[in-house]
Amino acid sequence: MKVGIDSITIDIPKIHLPINTLALNRNIEADKLIKGLGLQKMSFPDVHNDVVTFATNAVYQLLQQEQIKPEEIARIYVGTESGVDSSKPIASYITALLEQQFGDGSFRYCDTLDMTFACIGAVDALQSTLDFIRLNPTKKAIVVATDNAKYDLNSTGEYTQGAGAIAMLITANPRVLAFSNEVGVSSQGVFDFFKPRRYLSKNEILNTTDNPEWFGILENEIAIYKEQPVFDGQYSNQCYINRTNEAYFHYKEITKQNGPLYQNWENILMHLPYCFQARRTFVEIYAKENQLNDEIKIIAKRDDYLEFVNKTIFPSEIASGQIGNMYTGSIFLGLLSTLAYHLQNDTDIINKKMGFIAYGSGSKAKVFEAEVQPKWQSVISKINLFERLDTSTEIDFGTYISLHKKERKQSVLSPKNEFVIDYIEKENPVLLGARYYKFV
Repeated sequence: MKVGIDSITIDIPKIHLPINTLALNRNIEADKLIKGLGLQKMSFPDVHNDVVTFATNAVYQLLQQEQIKPEEIARIYVGTESGVDSSKPIASYITALLEQQFGDGSFRYCDTLDMTFACIGAVDALQSTLDFIRLNPTKKAIVVATDNAKYDLNSTGEYTQGAGAIAMLITANPRVLAFSNEVGVSSQGVFDFFKPRRYLSKNEILNTTDNPEWFGILENEIAIYKEQPVFDGQYSNQCYINRTNEAYFHYKEITKQNGPLYQNWENILMHLPYCFQARRTFVEIYAKENQLNDEIKIIAKRDDYLEFVNKTIFPSEIASGQIGNMYTGSIFLGLLSTLAYHLQNDTDIINKKMGFIAYGSGSKAKVFEAEVQPKWQSVISKINLFERLDTSTEIDFGTYISLHKKERKQSVLSPKNEFVIDYIEKENPVLLGARYYKFV
């Protein structure tokens, strides 16, 4: 029995900052970002957007696109590293918002859960859900990747920012992709990139030696959480290379495949924290598989490697360069970009294999395969990915700064036919901080 992705949808910000604009205002040579990293645009959430709205809009599109009734969905599992609450999962927000459209209690018997492991959380959610469908082949489930990749202003990660959500319908006998049972894995607990709770004393904040009550906080120690991570870019890149290499060769070992494993794959899909990350790092695997002893920098410029990249990796980069990093969604954005590319070029990829090389900081990598199914075009043709990217609205640098600092109160674009943030409760003591949303 085959199990995998039967349908897929995406929801992304409708506004973007051109990388040229960012480079100009940061005194960075634009070609270093455009030609060096493959970046073109940086999508950014509008005032009415957050990871909950992105996720819910993607799922709502999926249900409408496939004309699925709420009672048909057995579970909605979310992968994210941008949770809006330390207890309440995004998945529970999704079902609550959808019930505004489908009726109170319509998702009462739907299992909901969030999974967090940096950028690989949605892959974990996918694999758990694949196992669920293998045990329950008559059921349908949804996996969502939703994130806001936000970095500090003037940081080395600023130009890689992006946001959005991807929702995938997981079933038996899927129309798009069927996944392998085997999964290669590599894991090591490190601090290459993380989002810690940071602590300050009231003495530091209030300049007092006392411990007065402050906004309902009785403890002297106050925890601060930032959306932006603590990271070491060079070390994180090395962890990425180490884990993906180890997981790749682990997968090769457990599947008992001879010769270069990548030769079995029509395309390679990797986590793309920036557009050219895959082509810059897969060269390590390429060198080992072909027993090449030249320096990696030399191999990366060889004609054979560049030809390989253009055929296998390039299609996944197209959308990434237009959106930016989507954290848990980036590998699936690469998948969607690749399939849209083949649709556009009318490529025959039925029964061809795709290789997935996922990574999450902290750190873990997973490697697995999927086979393209005969009806994939009927699904991908509904999405119009590249056309949607072309309709994104450009914002200026001042607007970007005001959005980043959360100073702007009015949306850049008026929302239409989508879920948006309504308000956050600030007065009721038993609902303090509760987030409310509506469909407009």
